[in-house]
Amino acid sequence: MERGTLLVVKRKGNKERYIPLGKLLVKGIKTCLESEQPQTYLFMGVPHTTELSNASFSQRGLQWVIKMLSKKAGITKDVNVHTLRHSYATHLLEDGLDIVTIKELLGHANIETTMVYLHVAQSGHKKAF
Repeated sequence: MERGTLLVVKRKGNKERYIPLGKLLVKGIKTCLESEQPQTYLFMGVPHTTELSNASFSQRGLQWVIKMLSKKAGITKDVNVHTLRHSYATHLLEDGLDIVTIKELLGHANIETTMVYLHVAQSGHKKAF
C-alpha cells in the first residue's frame, strides 16, 4: 500500500505483475483492511469449503457484482470484467502512457494483443505521467 501498487499473483499464463493503484483506491483498500481484517482474500465470496478464510469470488460472482453496480450507477451498456480492463488500458493510452508499458501492466506476452486498444483510444498528444 505504501508504494501504491498491487501484486497480481499467478493469473493467466501463471505470471505475476505489479499494477499501480490510485490514491483514492489505496485509501479505500486500507479502510477495508482495517474494518474487515481479511485473512486470505481482500474481497470474500461464497465459501467453496467449510472454512470461510478460503472463500474467494467465483468468476460468475464477480460478474454479478459488476452488473449490479453498473445498473445502480445507471449505466445502460453491457458491462463485464473485461470491459473494466479494456477501459483501464484505453485510459492509460489516452493519458499518454506508452503501449509497451501498458503491455506490461496488462500482463500481455505479445504487443499485438495490447495493440487492440489502439483503435478505441482517442489519440492526441498529451503529457505522459
